[in-house]
Amino acid sequence: MSNPWTGEVTLTIDGMQHRMKLTLGALAELETVLEADTLVELVQRFEADAFSSRDVLALIVAGLRGGGWTGEAGNLISADIGGGPLAAARAAAELLARAFQVPAAE
Repeated sequence: MSNPWTGEVTLTIDGMQHRMKLTLGALAELETVLEADTLVELVQRFEADAFSSRDVLALIVAGLRGGGWTGEAGNLISADIGGGPLAAARAAAELLARAFQVPAAE
């Protein structure tokens, strides 16, 4: 369902697959939610395995919204995420990595 070459990641929520992507607007929203001047700190937290559940949720929501979802973080409070919190953290980390991945030279 997702296209990794365009930075997309798929996450299963309540049995349905959702496409996530960190668009420029989603990244700006993420900075606002996390009250960060840049996303460098967030990337460093994920690289050091020092991220919080708040970081994961903010990334998931931003990615979902970048993929066209119109919900909000509150909609995910009772949602069943396929694979549980660990899968959500992996998807968030993958989403962040793909957003800043430099395309291979042709």
